[in-house]
Amino acid sequence: MKPFAERTPDTQYQDRLKQILETGILAKDTPQGVGALTSFGTLPPMVFDLANGVPLITERKIGFWKKPIAEITAFINGVRTIDGLEEFGCNFWGDYRGQGTKFGLEPDDLGPGSYGAAFHDFEIPEGGTLNQFEQLIEQIREYPTIRTLLVTPWKPYYTARGPQRKVIVAPCHGWLHFRVLDGKLHMRMDQRSGDMPIGVPSNMIQYAALMLMICQVTGYEPGTYVHTIADAHIYEDQIDMVRELITRDPRPFPTLTLDPNVKDFFAFRAEHFTLEDYDPHPPMKIAYRP
Repeated sequence: MKPFAERTPDTQYQDRLKQILETGILAKDTPQGVGALTSFGTLPPMVFDLANGVPLITERKIGFWKKPIAEITAFINGVRTIDGLEEFGCNFWGDYRGQGTKFGLEPDDLGPGSYGAAFHDFEIPEGGTLNQFEQLIEQIREYPTIRTLLVTPWKPYYTARGPQRKVIVAPCHGWLHFRVLDGKLHMRMDQRSGDMPIGVPSNMIQYAALMLMICQVTGYEPGTYVHTIADAHIYEDQIDMVRELITRDPRPFPTLTLDPNVKDFFAFRAEHFTLEDYDPHPPMKIAYRP
């Protein structure tokens, strides 16, 4: 990464908040019961050069940055229970405990259509399951020039509404496409749905961390991280705080470093990450919608 003094403050996150406020359509009926200003398919991608720092927003302090990283490390290891996520250091999912019983799941189970089950245990036609990240890393190492370095969180047979549904929360993020160009690894993450004030900042740092993990175990230098959001929304009870947030000048992104001794992708944990040069504005209390 560039020295901190040479980094340029990044306005992309703030610019997209402004676009939703200015042009979003109010969706009055949402599963959360609160209307949401929504931009569907119209936000331009955010393109982060990781040489400019990791995209941890500075408009408000994200003091819980390790929890999203803990979440993604749990998912890549196949965790699909609330207790399992908490063991990894992520406590975001407690409100969902017991909700899967209506789908025939155990109270602690997020379901076979959840992130961990899709990433680590994707059913294959011949029987058995596929560990998508294990295959991805093998492919990057052995066939770095191919254009088919892909991972999906989506199992349509478990995520559709109806009697076959076997997931509490259908995956909102994690469609991944990697490309090796000029000795650098680049990653695009497509997000189906994003709560811009609350969820998206967590997604930004956790997928940047994921990219750094893959770079470390494959030996490639990090390139660009592209983040697209199809359904980007701001809930009505978040609007006032967002209007305040966009008045704050963004500051340079911080530095995220990994323990260089970790060589096994599946051995990474949140405690293997260190954050430096983080100088955010004060935290804000923004309504959370599970």
